[in-house]
Amino acid sequence: MAYTTINKSSSYFNTVTYTGTGSSLSVTGVGFQSDFRWLKQRSYVGYHQLNDSIRGITKYLFSNGTDAEYTDANGFTAIGSDGFTVGSNAGFNTNGGTLVAWNWLAGGTGVSNTAGSISSTVSANTTSGFSIVSYTGTGSNATVGHGLGVAPKMIIIKPRTITENWATYHASLGNANNVTLNTTNASGATSDYNSTSPTSTVFSLGSGSGTNGNGNTIIAYCFAEVKGYSKFGSYTGNGSTNGTFVYTGFKPAFVIIKTSTVAGEFWIMLDNKRNTYNVLNARLFPNASNAEVTANDILDFTSNGFKLRRADSSDNASGQTYIYAAFAENPFVTSGGIPVTAR
Repeated sequence: MAYTTINKSSSYFNTVTYTGTGSSLSVTGVGFQSDFRWLKQRSYVGYHQLNDSIRGITKYLFSNGTDAEYTDANGFTAIGSDGFTVGSNAGFNTNGGTLVAWNWLAGGTGVSNTAGSISSTVSANTTSGFSIVSYTGTGSNATVGHGLGVAPKMIIIKPRTITENWATYHASLGNANNVTLNTTNASGATSDYNSTSPTSTVFSLGSGSGTNGNGNTIIAYCFAEVKGYSKFGSYTGNGSTNGTFVYTGFKPAFVIIKTSTVAGEFWIMLDNKRNTYNVLNARLFPNASNAEVTANDILDFTSNGFKLRRADSSDNASGQTYIYAAFAENPFVTSGGIPVTAR
C-alpha cells in the first residue's frame, strides 16, 4: 500500500504566532525559509498582508481588499532559514499586539516558464504542490505555466498594478465558476477563466481583468493536492451541532472554508497554533480586516479530517455547499504506514 511521501508537513507549511514590540523583531519557528507569507493581526483590526519571494520582500497585497500592490520597507525586513524579521509597520508589529503568519515553501525567487501562451516566472515546489506564478496579461484567452507537474486544485489570482478582486478557482466549483477571496459573494460564472480545467502544465485564462487584463502584472498562487498533506474539496452542511465530518486523510493544521451557494457569508480561517485543542473557535476572515473572533465553537480537528460543531450558515447550514482548503499537521499514516492519533 502506498502512503504519503511527506512525513513532516511542517517542512512545507507552518503557522507561527507572535506578539509585537513596535521595533525590529525576529520571529522564529517557521522551520524553513518561506516563499509565501500571509500575515494577519489577531488582537486588533488590520489588513491581511500577503508577500512572496517573486514580488520581493517589500511588496504587499491585501486579501481583504481590491487594492493594487503597495511597497513598504518596514514590514518584513529579512527572511531567514527559520523565520523572518518585521520592522515598525503597525500591520506587522504593533507593540503588545498578537499576530499570526501562515508560511508556505515554494522554490525561491523563480525561474522562467514557457509552457503556456504567456511566459511566466514560477517558484514551484512539486513535492508539496505549491507554486507562485508571475505573468503579464494580454486581454485575450491564454494559458500560463504553473510548474507543478500535476493540475492545481485551487488558484488564487490578483493583479498587482490595478484595483481588482481576487479571482479564485476551486476545482469543486468547476472550470466555469469562481469565487472572490476578498468578498462574501457566492460562486458564479466568470470571464476570468475560460471554462478549461487546469492541466499538469498550465492553467487557462479568459479575458477578464482579474486574471488577464492587457498589460497588467499579475500574481497567482497555485495549489495541487498531495495525499496526506493537502486537500481541496467540498462538503454539504447538515445544520447540526453534530455536524458534517470532512475526511482529508490527515490531521489538519490549517483550514479555510467558504460557502459557495449563499452570498453574504465570510470566509473562515482556523489553525492549530491559535487553537491548540478542540473545539476550535479562534477564527480570522480572509475577506475582512476584523480582529480575531473566538465566540462560538466551530469544528474539531481529528486525526483524519475535521468535524463541524455548530449549525451556522457560514460553515454548516443544512443543505448548503462549502468549499475548503486544508493543510496537514500530520498525515493520517506516515510513509511507513504508522497511524497518527487524534489530539
